[in-house]
Amino acid sequence: MTTDEHVGTTFALRELTASDLPALNSLLERDPVRHCFVAHRVHASAMQSWRLGGQIWGWFEGQTLVSALYNGANLVPVEATDAALFAFADRSRKFGRRCSSIVGPREHVAELWRLLSPSWGPARDERMNQPVMTMAAEPLIAADSAVRVVREDELDILLPACVAMFTEEVGIEPTRGESLSVYRARIAELIRSGKALARIENGEVIFKAEIGATSAQACQIQGVWVDPRFRGQSISAPGMAAVASYAREKFAPLVSLYVNDYNTAARRSYLTAGFVHTDTFASVLF
Repeated sequence: MTTDEHVGTTFALRELTASDLPALNSLLERDPVRHCFVAHRVHASAMQSWRLGGQIWGWFEGQTLVSALYNGANLVPVEATDAALFAFADRSRKFGRRCSSIVGPREHVAELWRLLSPSWGPARDERMNQPVMTMAAEPLIAADSAVRVVREDELDILLPACVAMFTEEVGIEPTRGESLSVYRARIAELIRSGKALARIENGEVIFKAEIGATSAQACQIQGVWVDPRFRGQSISAPGMAAVASYAREKFAPLVSLYVNDYNTAARRSYLTAGFVHTDTFASVLF
């Protein structure tokens, strides 16, 4: 805890608990798209640490919660001020790196990484320009009627496509650091939750996407993939129209995703479907 002697304001950094939920929810609601991931973790766990999958640190000015940081498999800043980022970085250095990535608004991730890179670096990859795209109305084009919710008995059909997408997108296999059975269980849970959609023909996935983080206001599409044999055939845009329409009906009215800036084909298909570029994220991968 520190005090600004000029204005008499006390600043403090501490782990948040269930008693901080009202203040934290107010913070998360300021930008439902930016904070969708953390809101999902908070609401799914009710701030119970064993279900949260990490800790949430809060930066207080006086009695007011001003900023937060989710520290779990990902390091994710929430409404982070410069002072909060400095405090989060200082605590993170002492805590040690346990995350596989830093993800969030570009300006916050860039500053956090500037402060952490001398002790945490080098990163495996730095992706500092990831357009955030949102859809708040019906898609601009007709949805692919062949895209549907994946059934539980189709897990073994979907799983290879999920592994292929992750490996292509992230650059490593998703089972690095965990067993295939753990990853398989995560995909099975998405299917059970009605969050996995795909176009399946002759027992093979042609197109697929999942709905990951969800809150009352927003949800986030992830894992978009088209079989390389079918790329360039205008499959992605109608497929995304189907996924977005389903997500808006079943989960939240505001649908979002973020994409690497160099993936021009994906960005073009999202724009065609009706997504709009509204923000920019960054990711630092370890």
